[in-house]
Amino acid sequence: MNRTRLFILALMGVCLASCATDTVDEPQSASPEVVASKKFVNTPNSANAGELIIYVDEDTALQLENAACATRSGVTALDAALAEIGATELKPVFNMKVNADLKRELDMHRWYTVAFDEEADLQSAATTLAAANVVERVQFSTKIVAPKAEAVEINPDELATTRADDVPFDDTLLPRQWHYHNDGTVDYPLAKAGADINLFAAWELTTGRPDVIVAIVDEGVCYTHKDLQANMHVNEAEKNGVEGVDDDGNGYTDDVYGYNFVDSGRVTWTRNGDSGHGTHVAGTVAAVNNNGFGVAGVAGGSGNGDGVRIFSCQIISGGNAAGVSATAAAVEYAADRGACVLQNSWGFEAGGIANDKMFETGSTGVEWTAFQYFMKKKNHPNLDGGIIIFAAGNDGKAVAGYPAAYNKLIAVSAIAPDGCPTYYTCYDRGCNVSAPGGEYFRRNGTSVESGCVASTIPGDKYAFMQGTSMACPHVSGIAALAISYAADNGIVLTLPELKDIIVSSVSGLKFAGSKSNYETNVTINLSTYNNKMGTGLIDAYRVLMAVRGTTCIPLPLGEQAILDINYYIGDGNLQIKMLESEISDEVKEKLGITDCRFMGSKLLITCTKPGTALVKLKYVAGGNTVGGGQITGGMEAEQEFAFVVRPGIKVDESTCAPIVPGGWL
Repeated sequence: MNRTRLFILALMGVCLASCATDTVDEPQSASPEVVASKKFVNTPNSANAGELIIYVDEDTALQLENAACATRSGVTALDAALAEIGATELKPVFNMKVNADLKRELDMHRWYTVAFDEEADLQSAATTLAAANVVERVQFSTKIVAPKAEAVEINPDELATTRADDVPFDDTLLPRQWHYHNDGTVDYPLAKAGADINLFAAWELTTGRPDVIVAIVDEGVCYTHKDLQANMHVNEAEKNGVEGVDDDGNGYTDDVYGYNFVDSGRVTWTRNGDSGHGTHVAGTVAAVNNNGFGVAGVAGGSGNGDGVRIFSCQIISGGNAAGVSATAAAVEYAADRGACVLQNSWGFEAGGIANDKMFETGSTGVEWTAFQYFMKKKNHPNLDGGIIIFAAGNDGKAVAGYPAAYNKLIAVSAIAPDGCPTYYTCYDRGCNVSAPGGEYFRRNGTSVESGCVASTIPGDKYAFMQGTSMACPHVSGIAALAISYAADNGIVLTLPELKDIIVSSVSGLKFAGSKSNYETNVTINLSTYNNKMGTGLIDAYRVLMAVRGTTCIPLPLGEQAILDINYYIGDGNLQIKMLESEISDEVKEKLGITDCRFMGSKLLITCTKPGTALVKLKYVAGGNTVGGGQITGGMEAEQEFAFVVRPGIKVDESTCAPIVPGGWL
């Protein structure tokens, strides 16, 4: 990787004749310990040895960038501190070769990583650096927690299974992906129809676009996998360039399909300790659809080269996880490479960060600086920033881990095929929305994996995994679909709008009773999770309808519903009279509509088939009669709605309003 490197080889005097004149620093009045206590961004808990991150003042940053000598900074106080700790390297955290103006606006040019002997005392080294008055902050390079996920490989014989007639694509494992469309037949206790992301209906509207790019921040993605290769985002300059040369001048050598920020080189996935986690996550986002084999991806296209594109920002290699410095650089790289969705199934050790203020620390942390940059970077014309999505965590705690818990990021909790929380999911505080994460269960003492999430793993293989790590890419894929659909329809979304759409386009989750914990067989009280799984279970179709600006009307399956349309227009308190509206024969056939009548503002309807359909309903705006001729009356108006017929939906008979889904009770 070709980046600025400033090696500290001696205390002073080396290159004295050739270096610029030292600046004169004011002496510190307080003790080093007092200075350190005010400048430390975090604690040394779970931090990388032999590495610290510093944030220098503006003048020092300028001098570092323009240093005439590569062996010292040219700033007396800083050079003295570096020499005292035996520093071997000083390099910028962020790559100022690309998008320098925006990065300077966020003060990204002021962050540097200091390397020194791993045997040195970390706290003492940090105190020494903090004593230099040109150093404004010191951050320990906290290690991220490498996600743990057991992969249960799917028998290759199953890959040849003939496609089911009721799935939209010919991917042979698509019928096993209950998390996209759950008809209640999955091999899992009390599996509930409708406990899914309602993806098949969304695919009728869009399956993705190649100009929407998702960065997979995780283990390395196996870019040679036959079910991923066509949807990999390729750096053509590096692919067609000279090996070992930074052909496109972006500061990263040979970054064809992404970059390995642990080992500083090509993306890898075959080292001892690799689990296939990143490849599994990538497959859920964008495995190639309708290619006759394997799994389908949420935004994997229709088989015509139209899926979203992904690339790998590798922060875990061989079981070793990067610290915050390399992770921040990976987030920056994702933005510079063109990603508008950042998929993150990782986090810091639970409890290390107690609240948003500690995470943000007055916007001083290097990782938060990187997230700000990603959110501000406009990489798609139909979204005015970048959206960041995180797994909530698998600690089973009533709080999401950080960074997921931070209020400007979306944290995803996990449900099982029964529509209930998984035994491992984090929930409640900091959790924003839920998605299928899957869950193993035991039958006759044997683990059964069919209730987990099916996706790709290295070696052209497929496996089941469970975790909020598996729930998170469902939401990232849906975000990519939302941006694709906005682009298809000429809609420009703001970042707050897209986040609002994602967390509000859900089915409500309410629970009663109990279920067994797979790991310990301890009974879980489900009422503990009521109103604590974020806003609810994400629904891909409703997300796209929200992008479109169309209101969804949930309808029960197989029973008559009486719905008050007032509930869906304006603030829900309008007094309108419905007019007879033509519902096409196509819609009636699709939803199995056997009865459809209007009484005042109410709609009486019976649907016998699950599905979705767009309809336009007419009403009188102002009075009970449409004006015209010799009649003074109201105006005829119409509004587009989407009928959504799914198992589990109920209607409150007293209010004629939907209860969604209600079927989990």
